[in-house]
Amino acid sequence: QVQLVESGGGLVQAGGSLKLSCAASGTILSINIMGWYRRAVGKERELVARITSGGRANYGDSVNGRFTISRDYAKNTVYLLMNSLKPEDTAVYYCNFQQRESGYWGQGTQVTVSS
Repeated sequence: QVQLVESGGGLVQAGGSLKLSCAASGTILSINIMGWYRRAVGKERELVARITSGGRANYGDSVNGRFTISRDYAKNTVYLLMNSLKPEDTAVYYCNFQQRESGYWGQGTQVTVSS
């Protein structure tokens, strides 16, 4: 089992920045993927960004170039630095952890971008 604790959401004006954190604990294997997804009201959940234990990252098209994902391997923590935020980035952001055939989700953190 893996537990995820997220932090860092909130309210920000358009053009501003926020940084999300997600700390994983429990039985963590050396090969895994940590990432962020989001769900806006009335929309499907979508990939924001994810990063492998080897450091390879990929981003959703809507955030590429504005958001940066990173990991602290010693702390089993993944970060999402969100710059140039837009109102359409408003959503609940969920941390995701995958290893072998198992996937785990955080409780979600609200990000609201005002225009």
